[in-house]
Amino acid sequence: MAQDQSGRAPARQGGEVSPSSSRTEIDAFLAQVRELAPRNEAGGRGRLIFALDATLSRQPTWDTACRLQADMFRETAAIGGLDVQLGFYRGLAECRVSGWVGEAERLAALMSAIDCRGGQTQIGKLLAHAARETRKAKVQALVFVGDAMEEGLDDLCQAAGELGLLSVPAFMFQEGRDPVAERAFREIARLTRGAYCRFDPGAAGELAALLRAAAAYAAGGLKALADLSARRDVGAIKLIEQLR
Repeated sequence: MAQDQSGRAPARQGGEVSPSSSRTEIDAFLAQVRELAPRNEAGGRGRLIFALDATLSRQPTWDTACRLQADMFRETAAIGGLDVQLGFYRGLAECRVSGWVGEAERLAALMSAIDCRGGQTQIGKLLAHAARETRKAKVQALVFVGDAMEEGLDDLCQAAGELGLLSVPAFMFQEGRDPVAERAFREIARLTRGAYCRFDPGAAGELAALLRAAAAYAAGGLKALADLSARRDVGAIKLIEQLR
């Protein structure tokens, strides 16, 4: 996997879900994550790998995620902070990660310099990278956002199993309802002892709630997730209902 550990952006090169059903899935996701044990040391900054599918169909969601990523930092500021590494794939074989960044402005600059292109999924490379990275210094969580899976499921399961042995949960967020992607994402989440959730295409509020939940977990473990859940009625869920 090509990496840019300097923190600079890689060079730029040229099914319907009812509101009640979607809310139920978000509720189930938050309940599932609350069962996880804390992963970071007390008082330390969390480390989260934020990985996205940057193939051509993903441009609208990429733009949305670019706008929403600041929520992750705001949610974790009082918990102990968060360092994020951006990972993405696009084209036929391009798969990159940035250096670690600790500010929303820097992550936004990285994301805004990237455009989506046609190509095949490369989820396995991102899983393998997360395993390598946590062997250097503990990574609390991998967040992946995508809508498709075009790789061998057995190969992905092997990579996910290795990540699970390193106690790095993968939070797999699926846009849309592709059944092949759902099966793979659910299995990756299971093998890493992470969580899976689907969100509606174009529903920024749903994605925002999921990103905040994952960031809170990475920065503060179970207690931070419980605190976030306790105020869901006026926070994450309200935003989902407004933007659905």
